[in-house]
Amino acid sequence: MNSAEPSASRLLVLAGGLAGAAGVALSAAAAHRGGAFTGTAASFLLMHAPVFLAVGLIGANRCLRIASLVLLAGLLLFAGDLLARDFLGSRLFPMSAPIGGTLLIAGWLGIAISALVRPRS
Repeated sequence: MNSAEPSASRLLVLAGGLAGAAGVALSAAAAHRGGAFTGTAASFLLMHAPVFLAVGLIGANRCLRIASLVLLAGLLLFAGDLLARDFLGSRLFPMSAPIGGTLLIAGWLGIAISALVRPRS
């Protein structure tokens, strides 16, 4: 195990906990104040939080960790853009949601590909 593995695992567990907490808080905000974008962001945060926890806790292979970090970057951009629209009235930056969505897709494909990668002996 190299020194990057524990820090990546800890980062993913942290991300899972924060994504779960933010998803619950934003679900409440969407229910009380409205905001279709906020509700969508909350759903995405809640559906991805368990992935980060699982990958962080199992100490997965390098390919799975990288795919999870790509997924995290995509989630931050996608949900961040949606929340900026509802709370700030503007986007993070042009194309931030589509870039985030593309990274989400790439992250999930990377997770799928990681199942095909043979562990080194």
